[in-house]
This record gives sequence, C-alpha cells and structure tokens, in this order.
Amino acid sequence: MDLGLAGKTVVITGGASNIGRSISLTFAKEGANVVIAELDEAQAQKVVKEANALGGGRTITLKTDVTDDGQVEAMVKKILDEFDKIDVLVNVVGWTFDRLFVEKPREEWEKEIKLNFWSDINCIRAVLPHMIERKSGNIVSIGSDAGRIGEYREAVYGGCKAAVISMSKSIAREVGRYGIRLNTVCPSLTIPENPQEETGEMSMARGTAAFFTPETLQKAASKYALRKLGKPQDIANMVVFLASDAVAGHVTGQTISVNGGYIMP
Repeated sequence: MDLGLAGKTVVITGGASNIGRSISLTFAKEGANVVIAELDEAQAQKVVKEANALGGGRTITLKTDVTDDGQVEAMVKKILDEFDKIDVLVNVVGWTFDRLFVEKPREEWEKEIKLNFWSDINCIRAVLPHMIERKSGNIVSIGSDAGRIGEYREAVYGGCKAAVISMSKSIAREVGRYGIRLNTVCPSLTIPENPQEETGEMSMARGTAAFFTPETLQKAASKYALRKLGKPQDIANMVVFLASDAVAGHVTGQTISVNGGYIMP
C-alpha cells in the first residue's frame, strides 16, 4: 500500500536509538526526507548512513537539545531552509529511571519533565506556525502506557506522558481547522533486539539493558495478553500509519497503545 509519504519532510526527535531509530528507517523506506534531531551525533550518523542506503529520500541529522527552545527554533529554520517544508513531526525523545516517588532526587524529576514534556512543547510550538500557514501537517508523539494507567516507580514519567496525551488532544482541537492532525502512540516495554547496534551511549535503552536478563524479559512477557514484548518496529509501523494522510487522514486526537495487550483502556 502506498502511504503517500515519498517526498515528505519528517522531523524525528531522538531518532537515532531504539524506537526512534526504527521510526527513522521506516520513514526512509517510504521515500521520505528524514531529519534526525539528536544530541548523540555518533549514533545519529550511523542511522543516517543506514537510511540513505535505502534510497528514496534523503536523511540528515541536526544536533539539537530539544529541551532548549532556542535550539529547537534554530533547527526548524535550518530544515525549512534545506527542504522548504515540514510535513511531519515525531516526538520520540524521552527518559526515566525507575524509582519510588519518595526515593527520587529532585534533579531526576526535573530531567524527566524536561525530556518527556518540555521537549514536546518546544517542538510542537516551533513547527505549528509553518503547518498552519501551509494548512497541512501531522504530529505524532510517543507517549507511554504509564501515562494511561499510572505505573509503579514511574510517577513523574507517567505524569509527563499523561500531559503529552492531553496536550495533543487539546492542540488537535485547536488546529484541526487547518488540516493538521495530532495523535499519540503509547508503547509498553519495548526492547531493542541488539542494544549495542540499535542504541547509542546516551540512550535510556542502552543504560537499562543490563537489567533485562532473559528470565526477567520472560517474566515481563507473561503479563501481556500476547505473551510477548514489543519491538521497536511495532511502534514505528503505527507512527508511520498515523503520519499518512492517505490511510489515516480522518484520525486525530487519538491515543493508541501498541502494547501486546498489556493494558486495554
């Protein structure tokens, strides 16, 4: 099926590791021009090389701290100078370290809020004027099932993801008249098959890989209706679907869990 994404310009924050990497490569396979907004330059360059080997569109990376609104505005300007348009924004950047709420130091709370909520605010605010002017655009944000049900040891992270869900719905109501759609995709536990290749040194997935032994992963999978954990490609498939006006043009303000039946809201 032709998703109509060839030639589109897609910005993916955190697009070099784990879920973000799969999203970048999947858009590249569809012939889109992909911009990876990343701080991890080494990992981003690896993905750029992989994506450009697929043919079709062109993939580049721009070093960007998405918690800094000035850097985000500068990134958007560079993309418009280079590609003349932004059709899709995918907010992937996120981070947490699981601890009980009362055991978390304040600096971890602040980091979670910056990376999981302020990053999305900054990026959405930066691209919307351009999308409104063109009367076209798609924004897909990566949420989490933790933001839908509340998750043990993820209080602030889950709170941020709940905020992303609510913000996306509110903005979808505001900008729908301009033909702009916003949706949120919520993964559950999603582990790269090869952490050394699929994640960079800065990735949360790389930092937690040592905790996920085969026994731990098997125990976790038993809590899912499908008795298996998600893969990054599972999430990428849904993101690309939602970004396509050809197949999802009447879908906006929605929160979709891709989770093997971990929760069924």
